[in-house]
Amino acid sequence: MLEADPLLVFPERLNQAGIAYMITGSIASIIYGEPRMTHDIDLVLELSTRQVAIFRATFAESDFYCPPAEVIRMELNRDVRGHFNVIHHESGLKADIYPIGKDPLHRWAFPLRTQVTFGKSTVWVAPPEYVILRKLQYYHEGKSEKHVRDIQKMLEVSSERIQQSQLLEKIEALGYLEFWQRILREE
Repeated sequence: MLEADPLLVFPERLNQAGIAYMITGSIASIIYGEPRMTHDIDLVLELSTRQVAIFRATFAESDFYCPPAEVIRMELNRDVRGHFNVIHHESGLKADIYPIGKDPLHRWAFPLRTQVTFGKSTVWVAPPEYVILRKLQYYHEGKSEKHVRDIQKMLEVSSERIQQSQLLEKIEALGYLEFWQRILREE
């Protein structure tokens, strides 16, 4: 069981509201790998335009900065790369929200998400293969070594959970084989 984290304020509220999500990014790589510092949580949401009012009520203005409904709807209507933030006033913690849209990786991973106990909470977490694929994408785009370290730690700690053949198939399809081989060499 993992220690409770103040960043859980976001998924706990989504659980209560019945809004489907999966944790990804740094928090997911921490779950599958090694703890490190982070000040935000990345969440992929399956949110319809009909649920925007529920979402905004879940993150009430008294406790959170939440974008206006029109902004959320605009981001929901993007096929890929939709994004907005929610910020907890008291702590300053931030959730980066990524609507599922038509993004093929989001769509592939969402049904494969798993529940993990985090303190007294049960949260939905992206599959490790998805987290690795996104980390490869982010490394490709920005060359930040933190993504390489996250992947290496995930491979070290959670290798038995990772569907290697499925992962390799997706890596090849996305054109990240060169980056993947580099990471394996450095491991």
